[in-house]
Amino acid sequence: MPSGLAALLDDISIIARTASASVDDIAAAAGRAGSKTAGVVIDDAAVTPSYVTGLDPSRELPIIWAITKGSLKNKLLILLPAALLLSEFLPWLIIPILMLGGAFLCYEGAEKVMEKLGGAKHGKNLESPIEDPVEFEKERVSGAIRTDLILSAEIMAITLSEVATESLLTRAGVLAIVGIAVTVVVYGTVALIVKMDDVGLHLAKEGKTAGGRRFGLGLVNAMPHLLTALSLIGTVAMLWVGGGIIIHGLHELGVLFPEEAIHEAEHWVETLAGGLGPILGWLTFATLSALIGLVLGVIIVFVLHNVLGLGHTEHADEAVVGGH
Repeated sequence: MPSGLAALLDDISIIARTASASVDDIAAAAGRAGSKTAGVVIDDAAVTPSYVTGLDPSRELPIIWAITKGSLKNKLLILLPAALLLSEFLPWLIIPILMLGGAFLCYEGAEKVMEKLGGAKHGKNLESPIEDPVEFEKERVSGAIRTDLILSAEIMAITLSEVATESLLTRAGVLAIVGIAVTVVVYGTVALIVKMDDVGLHLAKEGKTAGGRRFGLGLVNAMPHLLTALSLIGTVAMLWVGGGIIIHGLHELGVLFPEEAIHEAEHWVETLAGGLGPILGWLTFATLSALIGLVLGVIIVFVLHNVLGLGHTEHADEAVVGGH
């Protein structure tokens, strides 16, 4: 009996040590993977505030919370199982799926650029009249969750590539940890950004010192400029990330020239720039990726709207509203 109990305790000890090692492996792998997703996280954080711009301030946090829940569902209920299944049974399909997501980001970014340059506006936008605030809010949330799905897919794919040789349990643990951590960081940051003006207004009115009131007023005045900058950053990041996905996907499929040419330009700038080489080299890679994304996005916009006739222009939307 004692020997049986000792054997049982020994087995439990081995299981506990194995579990502990597994947790350590997951934590280490999650740290490696999380650092590789920084670019997409910036994109996500820059894009999201635009989805609450122009709406009632009292609805900002509920909308962000709705998007946050949608993002968690995207990552944990859709992308995590899909990533594990693909990595187990159809690993060759991951690159084409990512490239479709990259093409979608290029399309979204290019459409925003074309609208800013005076092109036709497609669907509802910030300049369109809001006939039904509730329906408009639903559309805004669904649009944010749809974009988040693409960005989250890229985050999960980058994460998966970092742990491709790990066990199924480790892969699942890392994907879950990174997915939750990124969601909390991104949407927590977004919540702080969009409430900056409310905090500033409170300080401007209720601040106990002149310096505090001036600081509050400065926050209020800075908010429109910050949102404009974030909108610009978000558009550029869409093109940069989307173009980068396409370029890397082509390289993985055997079309080497685009990525190799961009890396050559990056290394050339790094060599010439001296101490600023790493920063300017990265900017070169990001800029060229964004330009490729813009060209591809413009082609997709033209094909969808002018060849296939998909999507409605702003005038078409107004005609429909007028008909009602």
